Amino acid sequence: MAIVVYPGSFNPITNGHTDLVKRALNLFDHVILAIGTSAQKDPEDYLKDRIALCRTALAEFGDRVSVEGFNTLLVDYVRSRNTTFILRGLRTVTDFDYEFQMAEMNQSLDPEIEYVFLPTSKECSFISSTLVREIASLGGDITNFVHPAVREALEQSEGG
Repeated sequence: MAIVVYPGSFNPITNGHTDLVKRALNLFDHVILAIGTSAQKDPEDYLKDRIALCRTALAEFGDRVSVEGFNTLLVDYVRSRNTTFILRGLRTVTDFDYEFQMAEMNQSLDPEIEYVFLPTSKECSFISSTLVREIASLGGDITNFVHPAVREALEQSEGG
């Protein structure tokens, strides 16, 4: 079974992330959405909430997608999941520069690691978690950018 790990903070998961997962399932049997954490920055309850939101947003894909947290080196986590593939989305040339640097670093740690880069779909190319959080914090409508459960959670956290 071909497995790919899709790492990120997913804070929050957006329609861009969901679209990338959907497209990756055309190439892989299983996608693991791996939420990178830090014990210093991410309290356990916060991580549980993020995992739950990601699972809700990705429920349409059934058991072909799983969501987990991790707090190790990415290459170690990938190996622990019996794969060597890492999925990353590319929105812009700036994304490519950063992602290429990360790929080189991780491949220097484990030469068998392979990156799979997918450009974002045109309709999702401008969506970022940072912008979604900012729009939500200012009371803007994020309906077109996130799953309804994510929108609701952001509205509740912003007191809206």
